[in-house]
Formats: sequence, structure tokens, C-alpha cells
Amino acid sequence: MDKFELSRRGFMQGAAGLAAFGSTGAFAQLALPKEAVAINIVDVAGNLALTQKAFEAYRKAKPNLVSRFTFTKAPAPELPGKIKAQQDANRVDIDLVLTGTDALAAGIEQKLWLDIIGQYGKNLPDLNSIYLKGAAMMQTLARGQGVVVAYYPSGPLLEYMPDKVKTPPTSAEELLAWAKANPNKFVYARPANSGPGRTFIMGLPYILGDSNPKDPIKGWDKTWAYLKELGQYIENYPTGTGVTMKELGEGTRHMIVSTTGWDINPRVLGVVPKEAKIATLKNFRWVIDAHYMVVPKGVAPEKVAVLVDMMNFMLTKEAQAYTYDEGYFYPGPAVKDVPLSMAPPESQQAIKDFGRPEYDKLIADVPLELPLEPDQMVLAFRKWDEEIGSKKTK
Repeated sequence: MDKFELSRRGFMQGAAGLAAFGSTGAFAQLALPKEAVAINIVDVAGNLALTQKAFEAYRKAKPNLVSRFTFTKAPAPELPGKIKAQQDANRVDIDLVLTGTDALAAGIEQKLWLDIIGQYGKNLPDLNSIYLKGAAMMQTLARGQGVVVAYYPSGPLLEYMPDKVKTPPTSAEELLAWAKANPNKFVYARPANSGPGRTFIMGLPYILGDSNPKDPIKGWDKTWAYLKELGQYIENYPTGTGVTMKELGEGTRHMIVSTTGWDINPRVLGVVPKEAKIATLKNFRWVIDAHYMVVPKGVAPEKVAVLVDMMNFMLTKEAQAYTYDEGYFYPGPAVKDVPLSMAPPESQQAIKDFGRPEYDKLIADVPLELPLEPDQMVLAFRKWDEEIGSKKTK
């Protein structure tokens, strides 16, 4: 039994609302199965840390629809090819994918996903009315082929050890000066493999006042020049964010690039000391992020009916409260009016002990910006790899 159970009253209200879809005929195109089905969920975003308990709560409430879940984790770059091969063989055995913008975009490009909103949007809530502003913005990137299930403002933030960095930088110029005065003590990970890394390079055009923050090739002149100069004082670029957290915790680095979730969760886990601090730079804007539920083409119709019903549940406030987790995707909920008080006790305690009061004000006051469109993000990664990271990627 989980430490945290949904309130019976709130949950049953949500379940009753979902059951109504079957009785009112809204699922005319989607006949629910007469027997419970097994659902295979693949996670390529680390999303199950936020949602697995909610999925299990759905199964407990609807044993007539779901007999069991199989949860699998996989690297995002490998998944589109695997799904394409299954579709070509007419044997799709992946029912639902939990993904960030990476595999979402690859699947859109390769036409792998069902048009959930276009085909079954009438069976879902009015997303614009229930989503937080940032989640609604991120939903536009899905092009109807995914549903946002978790959201966070992300970054870019600087994270530092206050005993090593007495006066943290407050501008891009001060960060450069600090890195020059403290060679090899600042680091960020390769953007193609790191949420904080890519958030950093996508946030710099706003901080530096570049001509077009949405065009990394023609609009980032100041950003690329800055990254090259900053790179003179960086020893190497790790291939993942976890390495930067470990190095900060061990004292090898004194300051790194971070996000809200990457700041809180490694301190909860003890990888980074609790006393680490965060800072933002002048002209900082949130470059936001989200996780999506997507369905591959070729999934059996009766399973699609269950998946759409399940998506309805995953967007209820009771289910969304699980996404606070231990700060991994802080805050986490994509829908409005899901306070921390609704979260599991262990989540409430983790945020109480390791969260930051300043996040509430930053989230309320700082403008939100969408990440790059998928094709532009690929170009930015390629240019960074070739011009910045090629000689120093660890």
C-alpha cells in the first residue's frame, strides 16, 4: 500500500466523471473493451518518477479496463526507430510513450504518433482551460500528437556552493569574469544530452539581447561568441547533467548550470549538499519544459479507448498531485490549482526541506519562453557540438 492514497471522495468523483464517457456515447469512435487489457508504457523522459503511482491508482480504480501495466525505460534516441520497425511489421506492442520534446519531435517528424487531439479531443478535457499557462504553451509543440502530463519552468539557473562562491554572478558579464578568475571551476553538460545544458544555451539569447532567440543559426551571434569565450575557462563538457551534480557535490566544480528540478532533487538524494544556493542572471527568462503522453499509430482501438480514458484521469488534480515527487520536475503539475498540500506526505516533506521560497516569486514574476522548435533545436545542438564542445566533451 502506498504511503499516499487518493482521497476516496475526490478520486471517486473523478472516476465517476470518467465512467460517464462510456455511458453517454462520447466514446462512439472508441468502444471500451469488454475485458481488461494489459497496457505497455515506455518512459524515455524519467517521467515515471512523477506518474507511476498515479497510473497504478487508475488501475486500482478501473480493474475492468486495465489488468496490469508493464513499465519500461529506454533512451529517447533509440525509441523512434524501434516503434517504426514495429509499425512496419504491423506488430506494435508499445501502447503509451512518456516523453520530453526530444522523442516527441522525432516521432512527429517520422509520423509515428496518433493525432490524439484531432481524433479524440472531444473525449478529453478542455486543455486550455485546465492547464497552467506554461503547460498550455508547451501543449502547442505537440501539434495534437501528445498531451502534456507534467510541466516545469526549468531554468536556466546557476547553482553554486556558497563557501566557494562568496559573491555569485548577477549578469552574463559577471559570470564570464568569474569563470576567467576561477578556471575549470564552472561547468555545464553537453546540451544534446542535458536539460540544464540546453536550457542554458536557449536562455542566453534573452540574457544577452541577441537578435532572434528562436533562430540559433542567424539570430544567436552574441550567444555563440559568448559560449566560445566562456569555453576557454571550462575544462570539459560532461555528457550528462548527473556528472555536473556529482562534481559540484565533490567540490571539483564550484558553480554549474541547473534548473529547478535539478537543483532540488540531487540535494534531496544527497548528491549535492543541502546548503548549495541558486542564482539568476540579469534579463533571465524561464525556458520552460514538459513531459507528454503519446500513442503510437497501430495500437488496437480498444486499447486507445482505455488510454484516452486514462489520460482524463492523469489530468485530474488528484493524479497531478503525484508529480511533485521529490522535486525532480519542480513543481511538476501541469494543471491549475494543485497545491503542494495535495501531494503525498513524502513529497511535501522533501519540498519543505529542500525547496526554495524564492522559487514562488521567480515563477510568478519572470516571463516564460518556449524552447526552440524541434528542427531549430537540432541545428543548435549540431552547431554547439561542432564549434563549442568538439574538443572538450568528456
